[in-house]
Amino acid sequence: MSANFTYLHTMLRVGNLDTSVNFYTNLLGMQELRRREVADGKYTLVFVGYGHEPEHTVLELTYNWGVDHYDLGSAFGHLALGVPDIYATCDKLRAAGVKISREPGPVKFGTTVIAFIEDPDGYKIELIERNT
Repeated sequence: MSANFTYLHTMLRVGNLDTSVNFYTNLLGMQELRRREVADGKYTLVFVGYGHEPEHTVLELTYNWGVDHYDLGSAFGHLALGVPDIYATCDKLRAAGVKISREPGPVKFGTTVIAFIEDPDGYKIELIERNT
């Protein structure tokens, strides 16, 4: 297999599109890149990210009209975002009402500093402190 693949996006199903778009854009600093309503299919797609494809991997938020909750299951792990100051980031997110499910600190048996937060639908997001 050659390296002709490009990782474009990850899709998450969300129960409230406005709440999720607000979380990823206003709280995590992503930009809304594009939005598409598909009336015949009764769903809306919103792509958010830190830059446009194909230079950046983005997140596709899928809202199926009339569905306000999903069972997350046990197969999905988490998204991961790098941040320069994990403690200050968690303080700001906590003040905005974001659930911090693992407080910042070194990983067990390691030195990398991480934390976990949850988006409005309960998806886990790992924050990894990046000093460079």
